[in-house]
Amino acid sequence: MRNPLAEFNATERRNIIVYMLGIMMYKFGLEAFTGSITLLALERFNQKQSYGSLAILQALNQAFQCVGSIAIAPLIKRFPTRSVLSASILLFGILSAVIVIVDVSTGGGIPQGGKKRPGNWDPIILFPVYSLIGICHGMVELIRRVIPRDIVGGDVVKLKRMDGLVHVFYEIAGTSGAFFATFLVLNLGNALAPSITPFLFIIAAITWRFIGLLDADVQNRKNLAHLDEAPVLSQIGHGFVHFAQSLFIGGKIVMSSRKFIWLIPGYSIPLFTHRYLESQLSPAFAKSILKEGAYSQIMVGGSNFGELLGALFVLMFAKTIKTPLPWLRLDALGLLIVWILPYSYPDPAKTLQYAWMLAAIWIPVSFGWAAGDVSLAAYIQSALVKIERPDDKISPLGAVMSFLYVFYIVLYAVLSSVLGGFVDEYKNRGEMREILKYVGGVMYSVVAVVLILATFIPKGSFALNPDIIDDTEIVDDDELGGSELDAYGDIKEIKSVKA
Repeated sequence: MRNPLAEFNATERRNIIVYMLGIMMYKFGLEAFTGSITLLALERFNQKQSYGSLAILQALNQAFQCVGSIAIAPLIKRFPTRSVLSASILLFGILSAVIVIVDVSTGGGIPQGGKKRPGNWDPIILFPVYSLIGICHGMVELIRRVIPRDIVGGDVVKLKRMDGLVHVFYEIAGTSGAFFATFLVLNLGNALAPSITPFLFIIAAITWRFIGLLDADVQNRKNLAHLDEAPVLSQIGHGFVHFAQSLFIGGKIVMSSRKFIWLIPGYSIPLFTHRYLESQLSPAFAKSILKEGAYSQIMVGGSNFGELLGALFVLMFAKTIKTPLPWLRLDALGLLIVWILPYSYPDPAKTLQYAWMLAAIWIPVSFGWAAGDVSLAAYIQSALVKIERPDDKISPLGAVMSFLYVFYIVLYAVLSSVLGGFVDEYKNRGEMREILKYVGGVMYSVVAVVLILATFIPKGSFALNPDIIDDTEIVDDDELGGSELDAYGDIKEIKSVKA
């Protein structure tokens, strides 16, 4: 078997290994944290409005991720990328410890004899803390999209190899982290389960400090140091203005062409359904039907594993399936599997086994989404490369991806809040299965139909496996640059917006 690091020199191999160690600790700790916070919010919020409040909390977090991503551009101009990354994850770790400290200091503790020992604190504190965490999360997610060029330079072949290798280990850590989060919640409780996260993040911050800088990067930073002396805050403000302009241009491109209008139902809406499945439906089912919220992380672990398989299959069959349409149609069919939720009647004595069964069932659901997501990223870049001009102040690619992502953010904020209110209403009436039928069955079926219909909008899309659509041939990833094809992070789309 070929050594995946064989084509890198000694310095690059060392940097890649150091970076992978840090990214695995980050992803493992992130899964333990996000799953625990979701369950903690459902436990601590007013039980008559718990799901609606959770939706607002998560929407705020994602909105602030955008803020963090925009703030990064001027920082990585002033400081080495590895330093900004380490500082971001360190601040993330400190903030993630706040809830644990608050809970312990107000009388909280590890459950004893099956009895919970929650602290005495107002859950309203979750809103500012989780929003600030969103800024740090956005910063880390964006930086990990651009740091490969600091590690291996601009060689597109090396970038592709590194991205593929890192992504495999990233998803392995995500899958195992989600499963381990179940163990933490069951044994430590919702508030103390994230206690592992600050330690992992601090270790990751220290580890990333050992990433060596390329000589070219050091020299380039010296050459540019005197060119831009504007205050960082001023540059961040300029970044927000630039981002607003990008949204306008991206919306204009998407809305004014048959070639791109189908990307809203093909990209943004499936992203919403995927996130809603992991962050709302799975916890709701685990807490209300399985009677153990911690089991939702088992289901999320299966979803993460499905994402890994979906990405691998796209790479394996890139020469055979040349457009995203077959993957999107598979994604649409996978959404129908969610109908299992309202009609599940697990044996109360075997709810853990049932949670593992649902984890396996979630694999094909997320497989289709991940395959469609990564193949769409390649299509969008191939379609927009023809209209990119060297003198563009705003990249059309960055503008379109930013618009699609912000459309998802707004869609999630509005729909999840509205749906959360309905879930609370039905839950309070003791009709949880009925609302699961609507939000887990009917809604996902409607999205499946919309997604299927959207795949027939582009020209040449009526073939089962078209070689080309809208006169756009998918450019090989070596030509695009591997780092641009890593399409799995929550804010990946912001990376092309230059402040």
